[in-house]
Amino acid sequence: MTSVNTIDILRVLPEAVLSGFAVLVMVLDPFLPPRQKGLLAWLSLAGVIAAEAALFESSLSPGPAFNGAVSADPFSFYFIFLFLLVAALTVLGSTDYLKRDGINRGEFYALVLMATVGACFMAASTELIMVFIGLEISSISTYILAGFRRHDARSNEASLKYFLLGSFATAFFLYGIAFVYGVTGTTKLVALSQQGLQIVDGAQGTGGPHQVLSVYHPVGDPGLMWVAMILMFVGLAFKVSTVPFQIWTPDVYQGAPAPVTAFLSVGPKAAAFAAVLRIFLGGFGLRRMDFSVVWIASAVLTMSLGNLAALRQSNAKRLLAYSAIAHAGYVLVGISAAAVGGVGEGTSAVLFYLLAYSLMNLGAFVLIAHLAGAGERRSEVEDYVGLAYKKPAVAACLTVFLLSLGGLPTTAGFLAKFYVFRAAVHSHLILLTVIAVLNGVVSVYYYLRLVVVMYMREGETNVSTAVVPWPLRAALAVSVVGIFYLGLFPNAFLSLANLAASPLPYLNRP
Repeated sequence: MTSVNTIDILRVLPEAVLSGFAVLVMVLDPFLPPRQKGLLAWLSLAGVIAAEAALFESSLSPGPAFNGAVSADPFSFYFIFLFLLVAALTVLGSTDYLKRDGINRGEFYALVLMATVGACFMAASTELIMVFIGLEISSISTYILAGFRRHDARSNEASLKYFLLGSFATAFFLYGIAFVYGVTGTTKLVALSQQGLQIVDGAQGTGGPHQVLSVYHPVGDPGLMWVAMILMFVGLAFKVSTVPFQIWTPDVYQGAPAPVTAFLSVGPKAAAFAAVLRIFLGGFGLRRMDFSVVWIASAVLTMSLGNLAALRQSNAKRLLAYSAIAHAGYVLVGISAAAVGGVGEGTSAVLFYLLAYSLMNLGAFVLIAHLAGAGERRSEVEDYVGLAYKKPAVAACLTVFLLSLGGLPTTAGFLAKFYVFRAAVHSHLILLTVIAVLNGVVSVYYYLRLVVVMYMREGETNVSTAVVPWPLRAALAVSVVGIFYLGLFPNAFLSLANLAASPLPYLNRP
């Protein structure tokens, strides 16, 4: 019994370590004088590094934990690494912002760490209730973070809107879980996949290589399972900002503190996509072909609306908010490919895309946070006029992020889109691929618009020209180097993405 408990704890060690540091940051915060609050950033960063070490230790003993509620496997290892990277870059990119705007740093860092813990559980969970718990841990933390500028009406509005709509979407997800349990008698994804043929189609198992389990209900109502899948889709679609559940995204991204927006646009979104892969291509894998029409329609609507709306934006944060919606559509192209064709190729393309997107989008947002100045009063596109002449290095970094988001060659964004589109072509989704490519061309216009303003427009720049602090420099350096490394030498991380997708047995069922 003791050895089992030890193994269970070892397999969730990264989450445990990160939770411990989050609590430690909150406990120390009231006792530190204002001039020493900056130490909490380094303590939080130490927690992320310790969690990375714990992740390595956990990877040496893969397997299920806590009676199959979570799984320490390559899929979860990949996502936990991604979430820890996002947390580290968020901490580094926010230190100057928090000090400049007088925001309580201890609570901020603790909430970022706890939101990361929730994201890790969402990726590692192989049981629907655990997915819900991870979703709630992450969501509650981000609701508070969105309103962290307490005296700013826009931030308060963003937090309230995010909380109300997020709670509503979470209720849909929980209601879907209730339907699944009512039909099948289980909330474990592996069990759902094993009896999926009987649950979805009402067919009796006949033995053979794909014999279904008869421990639970052998026959289920296909209509009720469709209701369950739709309800859960709605709950997760809100988190990833797919059309028509994206209405909160522009207002929340614009109103929330810029470092929070950076974190929201990559961390919780990647966690929700991890849950989508676990649930819809895993637990409901035997019905993935039937549900593919939902993914395809969502992909087309999401990337098209996101890109067309971004063309009209004059605020940099709002422009990137619609850009984030469009990128969710590109990820859905990969999920559509996985649903229709080979799960392995589509899934690995999605994993690689999420890593590349995290680097370029987070880098862009933390840089915009620095340039906006105190109170984020200078975040309009026109404020960037002539930035290249005042701050050439800063303008160059922002250009790299924007060009990568647009998918230009030699950047991570180019190969990320290429692998997703290739997976769609191999799944014979030619029309979807054409629509995605056209959307990619449209997106280049509004990314280049900001580049043109920085380099080719004369005038006095209105954005902050303050010296970039070295923690932010470190975050920018990691992001820029990562973008070019993934764009020029993708094989190592592409192999990791393939490894993360391949060993999940219930993902590979026909």
